[in-house]
Amino acid sequence: MPVGSLSRSSHGQYPEYHTSADNLDLVKPEYLQESFDSFLDIIDVIENNKSYMNLNPKCEPQLGKRGLYNSVGASAGSKLKEMALLWVLNLSDGQHDLLQIAERSGEPFVEIRNAARALLQCDLLKEIPDKPVA
Repeated sequence: MPVGSLSRSSHGQYPEYHTSADNLDLVKPEYLQESFDSFLDIIDVIENNKSYMNLNPKCEPQLGKRGLYNSVGASAGSKLKEMALLWVLNLSDGQHDLLQIAERSGEPFVEIRNAARALLQCDLLKEIPDKPVA
């Protein structure tokens, strides 16, 4: 079974490791928050990494009439979301999952996931069922 481990450092890499000096004085709240946020991001990927099929692969669908393109003069952040939509449409061939799309595009996984959800709601994508584990 594939498993992972998240830790401050490898076994024995700092002098206080597994000694009475290894205590909460070594831990700062901002680092705990950073670790917690990392765990949430990892869980998000594990829970939401799916594969989709583009139901309109022959051409770019009219995203504006579906409310997926922002109007002219929209904020700079909207461009990132529009690029995520286009990446998901382009690579949703049933072979690429959302993590692969995020890695290839350089977009954050959360943006790719949100784009897939929006496209799914507009009936532009179909979820590919997970393959059973042998």
